[in-house]
Amino acid sequence: MGLVLFPGDGDNSSPDVSWSYSGFAAFRQSLAAADGFVLSKMWGFGGERPWSEVSTVLEPLLDHPDAGGDDLSPSDCAVILPRLEAITDQWTREGGDQVLQQHIADARQLAGVLRLCIEKGVPLSFL
Repeated sequence: MGLVLFPGDGDNSSPDVSWSYSGFAAFRQSLAAADGFVLSKMWGFGGERPWSEVSTVLEPLLDHPDAGGDDLSPSDCAVILPRLEAITDQWTREGGDQVLQQHIADARQLAGVLRLCIEKGVPLSFL
């Protein structure tokens, strides 16, 4: 089982990005850490900290259910993309182990999907 994020344009040839559920969890934990907070302490991830106490443009992606949930709008994608790219650049400068290298590759792939959603004016869908 896994998770696929893709443009909701009805075009099966559009790029997508996929993870195992544990891989997506690890990716989101790393994104949250790069934004200065611990995802496991957040409400919905085993913790009690409300999202209202955290300021991150990545919230629509980080606080999205793995299964189900609404699509992310093109405007959500437009807000997320610059921060995702900045974190990816930071990770690239830092180098790192194989896990971080996989996060970099995944982030670049996700950035391409987000960019397409913005260009086409379509939502980011989760399956």
